[in-house]
This record gives sequence, C-alpha cells and structure tokens, in this order.
Amino acid sequence: MIDLTALAALRAVAAHGSVVSAAAALGFTPSAVSQQVKRLERQTGVPLLERVGRGVVLSPHGRHLVEAGGRLLAELEHLEAGLHQHAGAVAGHLRMTAFSTAVRGLVAPRVRELLDAHPRLTLSLHECDPWDTVDMVASGQADVGVVHRWGDVPLAVPDHLSTTHVAEDVADVIVHRDHRLAGREVVTARDLLGEGWIATPENTICRQWLNRMHDGTGQVPRIAHQSMEFDSHLALVRARLGIALVPRLGRQPLGDELVAVPAVDPVPTRAVVALHRRSMTASPAVAALLAVLRR
Repeated sequence: MIDLTALAALRAVAAHGSVVSAAAALGFTPSAVSQQVKRLERQTGVPLLERVGRGVVLSPHGRHLVEAGGRLLAELEHLEAGLHQHAGAVAGHLRMTAFSTAVRGLVAPRVRELLDAHPRLTLSLHECDPWDTVDMVASGQADVGVVHRWGDVPLAVPDHLSTTHVAEDVADVIVHRDHRLAGREVVTARDLLGEGWIATPENTICRQWLNRMHDGTGQVPRIAHQSMEFDSHLALVRARLGIALVPRLGRQPLGDELVAVPAVDPVPTRAVVALHRRSMTASPAVAALLAVLRR
C-alpha cells in the first residue's frame, strides 16, 4: 500500500523542485525525504525521480503519482474534516503561514485566544511572503495561510483554495520629524517626487504597490535603500536616510522622532486574506481559526 507520508514528500519535491528545498519546507532532513521517496519507489515498483545534472526531476511515473495522489490526499483531508465536523471537535494540528506584519499584529494576539479556548488544538506557524504562502497552502504543506493584496496588484490564487477576507490595512508615509512634510495632514504621490525611498525589493508586492502609487506622475519612486523588514525601514528613516511606506498592521511604535503622514490619491490599502484548501472547509479547527482572525 502507498505510504501517504512518503507521497506527501514526493509532492513537496515536485512543488519545490529539489529534495533539499522539499526537506526545508517539510522540516525534515534531505536524507529523510530521499528515504521516503525510495520507500515509495519500492512500494510502486517504478522510478519516481530522474537525475539531471546534480539535481533530480520527477519521472513521468512520478508526475502521474503526484497528480493522482494529490487528489487522494485532498479526499482524505475532506474525509478527516467531515469527521471532525460531525464530532464537533476543534482538535488536531494546524499548520499556518503568514507574512511578517500579520504575525506581529494579527496572528500572535489571536492564536493565544484560540488555543486557550480549544486545548485539544495545536498550531505551528511559519512566516513567509504571500506568494510562498499561496504555494505552501496549495501544495498541502500548510493548512491556513494569511496573505495580503495591495489595491489592484494581482495575487494569483488557485481554484482549489478558498479565500476569507480578514481585515483591511492602511499604510502611511513615515518621515523624520524634521522632514519638510512632517506637518502635513495628508500627502499625495506628487508631493513625494524626488524623495529617497526605503523600500522592499523589486519583486515584492509592497514594492509593486509603491510603484503603482506613482502612476500618472510621470516618474517612478527613487529607491535609496532596500530592506525586507519594515522595522528596518523605520530605523533608516529615524537615521534620516529616506522616507518609507509602512503598513499600520504590526507596526512598531514610532517614538518621538518619526511621523506617520496619511497618503491619499490613492490611499495605500491592502486586504488581509486567509487561504485554505476547499477540502478543509468542513474542519471545525479551520473554522475556529478563521473566526478569531476575522474578529
């Protein structure tokens, strides 16, 4: 009989492109993942991986097994969720992913409430960017993911995932108290032309939104410094090295040196959305988690 844990390991290799990346995502060693795939090859009697250069790719048999096995795992997940729903049990273990500011401002405060109310439920959290979260939930490596969407910047979500709107978040322009715009009630992108921005890297959703803010001005934002962490953005603004667009969710106190100035035309707003596989919709644990996030 096919080992379901080994099947999940093979699916992770397919999703991440290598045994090493799959092991990192699953929390196993590469050796453990390799052993699981070898066990699956012994059980099925066919080669599931092919060596290409120094790496491996799925064989045609492996691709077929991942596709068909994914449907099997989804059916089992649906069955388990239905059993828990029938029993009314908020129990088991949930694997959750979320972006950094949601971890600080939304997940951490709410998860403690959830676990206190349901002592038979456990939860593990992995912090990652929205695009990675979509992949992890879609491939079965996480059960619930929290992502954000800035305005009309697209975030592709596969059809087998369900979305739940959790919250709206707004970002402000953060300037030093001595900055020329510190006393303004609001600012527009035209007020900010020529400023040096502290921003996230080019291919991030937040950076894409900063670029969209400048549509119609005839210019693109001038990026002075790049950093993934908004806390670092605040430190750099505090050092008078630029200005930054920082969301309110999970934002650290600004202190006396920094000023948050609201931006308009457009207002930089992002939707905070929770994702889960439709096969887990009946799960009382998933429903309870979504309920505390919405609240």
